[in-house]
Amino acid sequence: MVKSLETPEPQLLKPGIKAPVQETLLTPRFYTTDFDAVANLDISSNETELQAVVEELRADYNRHHFVRDEEFKQCWDHVEGEKRRAFIDFLERSCTSEFSGFLLFKELSRRLKEKNPLLADAFNYMARDEARHAGFLNKSMADFNLSLDLSYLTKHRTYTFFPPEWVIYTVYLSEKIGYWRYILVHRHMQENPEYQFYPLFRKFESWCQDENRHGDFFKALLRSQPRLWNNWRARLWVRFFLLTVFVTHTVTVFERATFYEAIGIHPRKYNNKVIQETNNTSARAFPLILDTNHPAFFWRLEQCFVNTQKLAEIKQSQTSQFIKFWKKIPAMSAIVWHMLRLYLIKPIDAESIRETVH
Repeated sequence: MVKSLETPEPQLLKPGIKAPVQETLLTPRFYTTDFDAVANLDISSNETELQAVVEELRADYNRHHFVRDEEFKQCWDHVEGEKRRAFIDFLERSCTSEFSGFLLFKELSRRLKEKNPLLADAFNYMARDEARHAGFLNKSMADFNLSLDLSYLTKHRTYTFFPPEWVIYTVYLSEKIGYWRYILVHRHMQENPEYQFYPLFRKFESWCQDENRHGDFFKALLRSQPRLWNNWRARLWVRFFLLTVFVTHTVTVFERATFYEAIGIHPRKYNNKVIQETNNTSARAFPLILDTNHPAFFWRLEQCFVNTQKLAEIKQSQTSQFIKFWKKIPAMSAIVWHMLRLYLIKPIDAESIRETVH
């Protein structure tokens, strides 16, 4: 694995307030959608399952979990150097992602209240969870003398429009991959408590259960829409979204290799396990999943990372924009080529194996 670049020193908007990371394809994005189209979704074919998931969300099992106990109330200046920078970067990106979910879910809840009260309730409860997560993460950043101005993010972040079907695919995958990311770190910390340098890690077990419930809601919503899984177009889109999420996850994990190494996790093994488990879980919702056992699968994912590192190095080089543009072409072409080869690997028919998925 190519060594990742060092995490840069945090830039400030003003004292104590961190400037948001520069928006790229890999940074958490803010989304908007066609709210009327979501409100008009016919969910009758899977309404019983949706109602059951909404009742789970309404119960709010974690309402007393995210409490800053005495363990948080200490000085954290002993966490220094790259470990500190990498952890702050992890906190920021996680907080931004959760806050992005809050904004989208809250607006969906508001817009759907009159036309589709069941979905409105679900989005309202998920917005509650995302806000709770974002606030907790931002307070954790404050322990390291920094925080995010979430109102600034709301006003200045670029909002990307996704049609409802893309939202359903991507948020389902985001929540399920989030579950596996957090539960695997939790299990690692249970087995290796010496790496638990900050008490936030103790919250990961209940945290990931929120992610799991959110994913279950989107799975039920997806299965209520046959056009999202029961035709050839859906099968092509599912392959695309699985692949882009797995490429993004690989690049992000390897970019943050120093963070995972600091908590005793091997980045490659962790990345592969998260992807394999997320892929298997996706068989419960999607008509197909990717063949992660193909001998070239993870190698090509890593080649995407290698070439994003080349692009980052070119961007930081002291040369003209014209020369940078031409230098970037081989690396960009390589990423597209590896993703295309991954896309063309024969997928696994999930409909035929669904009864065997646990």
